[in-house]
Amino acid sequence: MTPEVKILKTYPVTGLHCASCAVRTETFVKNLPGIKSASVNFADTSLLVEFLPEEITPSEMKKAIQAIGYDIIIDEANTQELKEEAHLAYFKKIRKNTIGAAALSIPLVIIAMFFMNIPFANHIMMALATPVVFWFGRQFPTSAWKQLKHRSSNMDTLVALSTGIAYFFSAAVTFFPDFFHKAGVHGHVYFEASAVIITFILLGKLFEEKAKSNTSSALKKLIGMQVKTVFVVLQNGEHKEIPVSNVMPGDIILIKPGSKIPVDGTIISGSSFIDENMITGEPIAVEKTIQSKVFAGTINQKGSFQFRAEKVGGDTLLAHIIKMVREAQGSKAPVQHLVDKIAGIFVPVVISVALLSGLIWFFSGTDNALTHSLLAVVTVLILACPCALGLATPTAIMVGIGKGANNGILIKDAESLEIALKINAIVLDKTGTVTLGKPEVNNLIWKEGIDSVKNGSIIHSIQRNSEHPLAVPMVNHLENAGIKSTYIPSRVDSITGKGVRALVNEEFYFIGSKKLMDENNIVIEIELLTLAEKWQNEAKTISFFSDTIQVLSVIAISDTIKGSSREAIRQLHDLGIEVHMLTGDNENSAAAIARKAGIDSFRAEALPQDKHDFVRHLQEKGKIVAMVGDGINDSQALAQADVSIAMGKGSDIAIDVAKMTIISSDLTKIPKAIKLSRLTVATINQNLFWAFIYNIIGIPVAAGILFPFTGFLLNPMIAGAAMALSSVSVVSNSLRLRYKKL
Repeated sequence: MTPEVKILKTYPVTGLHCASCAVRTETFVKNLPGIKSASVNFADTSLLVEFLPEEITPSEMKKAIQAIGYDIIIDEANTQELKEEAHLAYFKKIRKNTIGAAALSIPLVIIAMFFMNIPFANHIMMALATPVVFWFGRQFPTSAWKQLKHRSSNMDTLVALSTGIAYFFSAAVTFFPDFFHKAGVHGHVYFEASAVIITFILLGKLFEEKAKSNTSSALKKLIGMQVKTVFVVLQNGEHKEIPVSNVMPGDIILIKPGSKIPVDGTIISGSSFIDENMITGEPIAVEKTIQSKVFAGTINQKGSFQFRAEKVGGDTLLAHIIKMVREAQGSKAPVQHLVDKIAGIFVPVVISVALLSGLIWFFSGTDNALTHSLLAVVTVLILACPCALGLATPTAIMVGIGKGANNGILIKDAESLEIALKINAIVLDKTGTVTLGKPEVNNLIWKEGIDSVKNGSIIHSIQRNSEHPLAVPMVNHLENAGIKSTYIPSRVDSITGKGVRALVNEEFYFIGSKKLMDENNIVIEIELLTLAEKWQNEAKTISFFSDTIQVLSVIAISDTIKGSSREAIRQLHDLGIEVHMLTGDNENSAAAIARKAGIDSFRAEALPQDKHDFVRHLQEKGKIVAMVGDGINDSQALAQADVSIAMGKGSDIAIDVAKMTIISSDLTKIPKAIKLSRLTVATINQNLFWAFIYNIIGIPVAAGILFPFTGFLLNPMIAGAAMALSSVSVVSNSLRLRYKKL
């Protein structure tokens, strides 16, 4: 059976004016045929969608979304540029409409406040208000009409209803004043309210759009690191400038001082220092020489060099980071799903509350009941706004994930960012995580009378093609001693967590742990065993080399603890997190490393399944567990953990499984990631608190609940200003995250 081919893409969305718009678009897309999942981010105006290309194409999606009044940009070659252009055009349109509305509203307010008795005052105010309501504020009735045609509503519906009621009531009073006098109603006009409300809302949207654009500044910086053209070195030695999109793996590229690296590759001549800060978050430039890896987006400093392109286009580390950050910023934290449900029913509920408050006032029997009724309806419709609720979570998530990216912490989705603050136990792999992951042979002792050259050659032949991390230092040590393989093993069997068995020249040989020797009844001389135990106590890893009868050699390999490990573990303890270490290494070596690093507990000689079981055991005890690893053997435990963290220099499998990636392999980034989670979730909670409180307190006040006790009625113009301010304050609070210290 052929597996389903699913595509995950992010498309910019245009026409989103409020949180309800985002919820409606998301719900609509989810119900389209061929859609597996969809998430609309109001703060970033983007659609993250997973779909089956055989059932629906991007063009069909675009056409369907256009039918409900919105649109998506599907030109993948220029997506970001088109999105920036669309945002800039919308911003300019809002700015132009705001200036125009303000220019007419100011004299309108002056007349309403000081010159109501001049001849034709109502007609003059109507002349000033009409362009504001029907031209500069035309997006509100236009959008409301589109929503109505599809039996839906959004924030624009509230604005259009409230300003429309105020305007048309005032127009009726202007043209038919006698009718209202005969009915005993004070014929006051509210042209200034309808115009000023639209002006304030436009002004709020202007500030909101400006602030929202700043929330994605980290992504813009990353995209700005991409190079447009490069100099390739031709076969005749000449240099030719070509677009970076034409670079192919294997091309030789010249990098001059001050240039950005265009693609990933390996230096083949020259040397330099390269600033990798934008990718790793490390401020100190890194020395690069022949055989050093270089990455797209990093900045060359003084030297000049040539390198061979290896990963180009969407395969570069920078492209991978941009993709991950974009998808993470578009993902939703668990709390956002509740907010979306509220935003989805918010507008109909508000309209119901407004009508109810209007009816209560109308039948209240107070003087000017109709006027009070009208004001209550208008003020409730204006004050209530789902935008602050809709922006509360995504803006904080976008800023938090962007801040993480700037600090060398890649966060795959919003859920892991929200869960990370609850972590109270962290499990570390040893090699490559706590230690440098660059083991070296410290001691190699042969059994007396053994031909070290012949048997060294056998070890070399077995280990040279092995993927085990301890194989490389053995091969390097032997080659440095002038010993290379003259044999070809006819069979090599890997024994998980213990070592290898190989058939060389019709004889079986073993390389691995003492457990492997014991299981195969292999004799270890007391002198070799004593040495092995001594080296183990010095935190060295021991490997035995044997034939089927006896151990022929003992090899001691050690790895250095990272300079950042002790400090990182201290910081984790300060955060109240218990730290465990798992390793396939022996008990003595693991104990020595744990002691030096300050780790609470450890488990030695752990197989991949043991690591997985240990994580699950902690979870069964009620712990929220983070697993940190860098190898293929860690992927099982990473998948089991509540929050999985991969060290960036590790295997692709570990990075793919993990929810977070530490690009620089610096362990102190882990407490920073947890602090970032706590700050981000605290910001979300602050935003939601103020958004809810604003509506919980504001709507009853707008309905006139204080009038019987204090005689206070909220002015619709003040309600408009407050509504605009609520969204701006939420976005501004999220932006404060950028300046918080991790």
